[in-house]
Amino acid sequence: MTEHLKIKVCGLRDKDNLKELMELPLDYMGFIYYSKSARFVGDDFDADILKSIPSDIRKVGVFVNESVEKILLLAEKYRLDVIQLHGDETPNVCKTIKDSGLEVFKAFQLNESFQFEQLESYHKKCDYFLFDTKSESYGGSGKKFNWQILEKYKGETAFFLSGGIGIDDVEAVKEFQHPKLIGVDVNSGFEESPAVKKVGLVKEFVKSVREKKMSDNKYAVNDRGYYGQFGGAYIPELMRANVDELRENYLKILSSEQFQKDYARLLDNYVGRPTPLTKVENLSKRFGTNIYLKREDLNHTGAHKINNTIGQILLAKHLGKKRIIAETGAGQHGVATATVCALFGLECVVHMGALDVERQAPNVARMQMLGATVIPATSGNQTLKDATNEAIRDWIANPHSFYLIGSVVGPHPYPDMVSRLQSIISEEIKEQLVKEQDKQNPDCVIACVGGGSNAAGAFYHFLDEKEVNLVAVEASGMGVDSGETAATITIGDVGFIHGSKTLLMQDDDGQIIEPYSISAGLDYPGVGPLHAHLAESGRAQFLSVTDQEALDAAMVLAKTEGIIPALESAHALAALEKMKFTKDDVVVLNLSGRGDKDMETYMNNL
Repeated sequence: MTEHLKIKVCGLRDKDNLKELMELPLDYMGFIYYSKSARFVGDDFDADILKSIPSDIRKVGVFVNESVEKILLLAEKYRLDVIQLHGDETPNVCKTIKDSGLEVFKAFQLNESFQFEQLESYHKKCDYFLFDTKSESYGGSGKKFNWQILEKYKGETAFFLSGGIGIDDVEAVKEFQHPKLIGVDVNSGFEESPAVKKVGLVKEFVKSVREKKMSDNKYAVNDRGYYGQFGGAYIPELMRANVDELRENYLKILSSEQFQKDYARLLDNYVGRPTPLTKVENLSKRFGTNIYLKREDLNHTGAHKINNTIGQILLAKHLGKKRIIAETGAGQHGVATATVCALFGLECVVHMGALDVERQAPNVARMQMLGATVIPATSGNQTLKDATNEAIRDWIANPHSFYLIGSVVGPHPYPDMVSRLQSIISEEIKEQLVKEQDKQNPDCVIACVGGGSNAAGAFYHFLDEKEVNLVAVEASGMGVDSGETAATITIGDVGFIHGSKTLLMQDDDGQIIEPYSISAGLDYPGVGPLHAHLAESGRAQFLSVTDQEALDAAMVLAKTEGIIPALESAHALAALEKMKFTKDDVVVLNLSGRGDKDMETYMNNL
């Protein structure tokens, strides 16, 4: 389910009632063009009434078995954005209307005997389904159906829940879970008379449902930007204006209709999502269980990082930014940032530790070919921490720029924003597991953690699912007690780094200890505040893996499954050797990136 549950209010025609309702944060307003309905707008409905509706509220025309010609004619006259078809319309009718540029909802009436197979031919020919209660007529009955029927729905098209929903159903809506639920459609349950809604009740409903969605997750960030005691925005005054601008706008932009459409389109057509959820049979036999890999390595640019950069570049455009700054460790985020900057024609400056520039040369070449300027950071141990320091200095010196952070680190709202943009990973896992295992939740999710963006995305939709064991894997380098490690959670303490309060490696004087890992993407001395909270609260299990264990695990995957993982992902794979599973367990491991960039390191160490 999306964070922003869409709300559609249908059956409207009264001008004064419309004026009051359009002040509410609705997503859709519906108008019925079916003469047998008590809420029929009428043959002489004034088209000017709809002109005053804000553009972010989409206008829906509801039709029953009407000709395509008349539907398109009325759509033009009333400037409708969406056509909702409530009759016996065929998939081809839906496609014809969709091809005209209009959004299409196809309504279906459900009861216990509904055959969901009949929906197959409608996928991709309409934008959303709308599931209503079975009745003798084409219109709504004002009664609810048994929502549990929808457990049988495993299709790819998202849906609205409809049928007799009223203010007393707030708790039921909040409790109902389905990976394809996109919104709710309300009508007669909020009326004082046909086509006249009780505005106060609608307002209360919208507020109650959405407040629940934001606060229900006890591991979510709070209004002040904290996960438990971790997070916040500890920044110099010179950064305050930029951070405040982002904090005040990011949720509004991310939840906007335009952003959602652009983001979904680019993830689909440019990034290549959804990525496969692949059951690896040989690895499953080796560990006596059922192991699935979430193949983020198959994304365009070869890692999960582009999920975030696509979202942030759209956000930067909304804010009118022309110059993009980024930091990178393994180069995966740098490549993903350079890619989206090339796509959108924006200047791109990537700061990268000088040591990482040497050991990730292929990614440096890719960034440069994509038009980015790569600036080596020569301070400290010349890795990710130092690159981040330089990026922050750049942002302070160039406040008109947009700092596109690659992980769930930095001042609020970056950890929350990046987590939301990476949450597509766990959203897809839930949907794909329904098809694979006939259930949404695995028994275990495993991901590597440096700053923690891929783990945040893989964990996001399972945070409140207590039965799902969340396992985060740190890089212990030469060993936790060797002095050459990046196992932040294991040996770290509470401190401050790059604008947030979190767990980090530091000496008795609070000076940051330089991290070490063979993996350029994991040798960071801190961890995102979400992960610090998950560690402190006990919600996630944290394991550590040495360089050699990661190298060995990479070789096992390569030789048994024909997949060469990124060194970062190899740490998550190595954790399998430290865990016990039953034969019925379902284990999902997030393969965050591919190993092309690490071939020189592999060849030098294997």
